[in-house]
Amino acid sequence: MKNKKNTRGSKSRRDFIKSTAATTAGIFLGSQAVVQSTASAQEAAQNKADEKPKEFPADRRDEVRLGIIGCGGMGAAHMVSFLNMRDKKIDNVTMPAICDVNQRRLESNLGSTSKRQGFKVEGYADYRKLLERDDIHAVLIATPEHWHAQMSIDALDAGKDVYVEKPMTLRLDDALRLYRFAQGRKEKLMVGTQYLTYQKYHDARKLIAEGGIGHPTFSQTSYCRNSINGEWLYGIDKELKPGVNLDWDAWCGPLGPAAWDTEVYHRWRRYSKWSTGIMGDLLVHMMTPLLYALDAGWPVRVVATGGHYVDKAMDNHDQVNITAQFEKDHTMIVAGSTCNQYGLEEMIRGHEANLFLSGGQGVLRPEPHFVEEIDEQRFQYEGMDPHNAIRHDFFQCVRTRKEPISPVEWATRIMVIVDLATRSMWKGKAYGFDPETMTARAL
Repeated sequence: MKNKKNTRGSKSRRDFIKSTAATTAGIFLGSQAVVQSTASAQEAAQNKADEKPKEFPADRRDEVRLGIIGCGGMGAAHMVSFLNMRDKKIDNVTMPAICDVNQRRLESNLGSTSKRQGFKVEGYADYRKLLERDDIHAVLIATPEHWHAQMSIDALDAGKDVYVEKPMTLRLDDALRLYRFAQGRKEKLMVGTQYLTYQKYHDARKLIAEGGIGHPTFSQTSYCRNSINGEWLYGIDKELKPGVNLDWDAWCGPLGPAAWDTEVYHRWRRYSKWSTGIMGDLLVHMMTPLLYALDAGWPVRVVATGGHYVDKAMDNHDQVNITAQFEKDHTMIVAGSTCNQYGLEEMIRGHEANLFLSGGQGVLRPEPHFVEEIDEQRFQYEGMDPHNAIRHDFFQCVRTRKEPISPVEWATRIMVIVDLATRSMWKGKAYGFDPETMTARAL
């Protein structure tokens, strides 16, 4: 490595990078997630939790009892993973109760979870009945997103910690309502954006905060995939009938009554009334950790375009492009597609250097004017399962009362982008957000 004179302060970016690499085995080293999903890490965290036995009931240190609200595709996948983590002694979690308005789905999951846990699991059609149980410490909410806000508020109000799937809410007004309700409460709320568990984003945040790339000016990310016949074409249960084995009115809930439509029920992400599509389901995953790394403040201006380029039968767009500007003089561009799999390279551009974050090799590369002060650095990292990492983090929140790795504030900032980009695509206008008044308006 060349010995170059540092003229920009007592601690050069090169020194910072060396110290970071020494402690983390590379800025982008992901062979260990921020949240460790191993028995040894669990034991260490458990010992830490035992230091504060008065903060929560003793039984919560030994076993987290989780209620499941919504046991469809994502909810069912979570339940299987929870049980696998329990069997591997990663986390001691049991599910005494589950809820769904779909009686066929509820009965199927009741049978499988009862068999694996060795006791009878209780089933509910009304989530409020589940929340009345004193033996439930926390809940997983894996329902369609138009229910997320009200169910989360009701659960917090019932004294339960909450893991709510992304996007945190369907619309911005609901996000702000939940954000305000959650402030200052002892209950914890986690949003399921699992890529926040990757170490690379936490070390990138530290590097940027230390001035390692100069002022971060411009970032980009994407989530693109190619669906041959169309996206979110989940299977349709032809035996499902409203009033017989489905409470359709309860499913519609906060959005009000609607005529029965089996396509909407089974494939709701395709419809703009019920979902923001690519933005809420896919792009939230990528924007959240990038925004965390940047620490650029609240979004203040958003403009977006969307189109029906291949899947013309889908109400939501199959191609979207977003530009978001932030309080701290930063612009982020985001691309999402369900009709082409090649996205943008994930990176953060700084005035003095650039961070390349995608793929298995991270790169810090100086701008030409700063090559005398900043060396190019390359770092290898390996992926871990971020889903189990964030699940484990949530269970540690329940046990130790620590703050979640994916909290309500970051999710609310992301919902500003999602909601304003949705409005922009459908209305053809740019939208602004005022962090002082927490209000949005067309520009």
